[in-house]
Amino acid sequence: MAPSTSSTSLMSVVAVLLLLFPVTPVLSPSAQGIFAACKKRPVLPRCPQLLGSDVGGLDYQVFGGLVVGLLADNATSTKTKIDSLLRGGGDSLKPKAEDNGAVSRCLRSCQLLYGGILDGGPACTAAVKAKKFGDATAILEKAAAAAKECEDGFGKSNVMSLLTAEDGNAFELAKLGVGLLRFA
Repeated sequence: MAPSTSSTSLMSVVAVLLLLFPVTPVLSPSAQGIFAACKKRPVLPRCPQLLGSDVGGLDYQVFGGLVVGLLADNATSTKTKIDSLLRGGGDSLKPKAEDNGAVSRCLRSCQLLYGGILDGGPACTAAVKAKKFGDATAILEKAAAAAKECEDGFGKSNVMSLLTAEDGNAFELAKLGVGLLRFA
């Protein structure tokens, strides 16, 4: 399976930032924590290798802010995909005729959930900039829950999800943001 645009973009951003930020050879306690959080987030499978052992000087607020931006990009593209699917275009994975009503209901539910993620984006960005990490974390946790709820809706309706990759990426980006901001 090819990596999604969101995860590829995120890996590229992390790699560039790691080249730009000065680093120290000793792992600080916060660097050890972020290294552990990074290993748990499959959206960045190469994250531990990118970080290596020289992560002492990372600015977690900056990385957290970048993840918030990537989450907003993911939510925007997912909402666009949902709009297209509801209009009858887009994905090569077409539901069976008997599943169309259930799929449409799930997509409309996801449309609202991703709208909520997008609505929370500016407040989350502002909270990160103001160093109100508890507020930002709460918004990111809501975004993760929304992505999970979207995906779970397809399962509860017994239809194949057309948004598995997008939901997974949104969930992982939100959780990565939470992990980063805990060390900011």
